[in-house]
Amino acid sequence: MLQTKKEVKDEKTVDFHLVNSKNLLLIFTRNPELGKCKTRLAAKVGDHTALEIYKFLLGHTASITKNLYATKAVYYSEEIWENDIWEPTIFDKKLQEGATLGERMANAFKDGFEKGFDRIIIIGSDMHDLNQQDLEKAFKALEKNDYVVGPALDGGYYLLGMKKYKDTLFNAKDWGTETVLEATLKDLKEERLQLLSEKNDVDHYEDIKDIKAFEPYLKHMKND
Repeated sequence: MLQTKKEVKDEKTVDFHLVNSKNLLLIFTRNPELGKCKTRLAAKVGDHTALEIYKFLLGHTASITKNLYATKAVYYSEEIWENDIWEPTIFDKKLQEGATLGERMANAFKDGFEKGFDRIIIIGSDMHDLNQQDLEKAFKALEKNDYVVGPALDGGYYLLGMKKYKDTLFNAKDWGTETVLEATLKDLKEERLQLLSEKNDVDHYEDIKDIKAFEPYLKHMKND
């Protein structure tokens, strides 16, 4: 009887992996170098603190994605680092290609679809307000919808997912501004779309000043 239960469990595990083998998670990240990441945050807290906060966010992103049942690809902004927090046995490592953020994201999506993935989701690497369950919910949303979007409080989005490639999503956008979400939703108004819950990304000091997890990094700011 015990052997029978084990056989059933093993079969379900294999099936579950096969079902999810067509899911691809794209993680866009900046190389964590002093003065080159979280520049808007650094304007308030300083370059060194901004770098430490970004490293903390990278660690959080790695931890919430490593056990996700999906193929995972980390796209570096400058160069691929072999020895860092992104374990090569878990994360494929690639370089972003394109002159603009839109071009770089478009190229990553196109590469994924060309490789045969059915559902592709992209996230950044600075979302403390994101967890593995959110990502699972996003992939599940693509079972009944062609697109899924996670709106950010600043007027952008923290997650974009699709089952079919749509080039207009990556064109004519003022990336990094509060108009991106509105423009994206306009592109998707005739499509089957699910919106996820709104979340806060980390770009400015005001985004983190009242969050307990960031207190160790902001002690020098407490009297400001």
